[in-house]
Amino acid sequence: MRLYIIRHADPDYENNTITPAGHHEAKALARRMSGYGLDLIYSSPLPRANITAQYTADLVKIEPIVEDWLIEIPGWEIDEIENGAPAWDIPGEIFREKQPYATHETWQQLPYLGEERFSSYWEQFKRNSDNFIERHGYKREGGRYRQVEPNRKQIAIYCHNGTALAWLAHLLEIPLPMVWGSFWHAPSAVTTILFEERSDMWAVPRALSVGDVSHLYEARLPIQPRGMRGNYY
Repeated sequence: MRLYIIRHADPDYENNTITPAGHHEAKALARRMSGYGLDLIYSSPLPRANITAQYTADLVKIEPIVEDWLIEIPGWEIDEIENGAPAWDIPGEIFREKQPYATHETWQQLPYLGEERFSSYWEQFKRNSDNFIERHGYKREGGRYRQVEPNRKQIAIYCHNGTALAWLAHLLEIPLPMVWGSFWHAPSAVTTILFEERSDMWAVPRALSVGDVSHLYEARLPIQPRGMRGNYY
């Protein structure tokens, strides 16, 4: 199984849609995705993801399936950071200030992340992920996935920056803050995850690419720095 975890195109947050630049991005993305032989398309319920997904859906003639849990993960706003920024926008310098760096067991000891709500939201997100993957034939056991009904499907998932990064952390077994502070998905960026099967029993997610925007280069479109709070240029 191969997952294409995609951030929506350039957002117009105020009007709950995507910008004119975002429509161009979504068209370029659809042309790219149409060559992958997609079997399924999933989308967050938010319009910016729906609209982006629909360009691909129209081109490949697959009806998108809305998954509520793919919404930009709620409840992670931190008032002390830049007027209520979400946790995935905490400056990476905070996560890397002291060694040893945070682990799965210790990341809640980092500044701003000690509230119980964060642990609760994270556990729910992981359960949602595991349920989704199990519906497609792979049951998580520890850090591996047992092949219950392995498949070779190509699945596109249209979601959000924070959600995509959180999913990457869970699938690849990387402590959540280290992913949030070290990676970014540009609007319409694609992360490709292969469930690699090296035996008849287990599959392990492997990132073939992270945050790829080659479709924007091919279409000669600029990369919109939405979600970058530092010096992008």
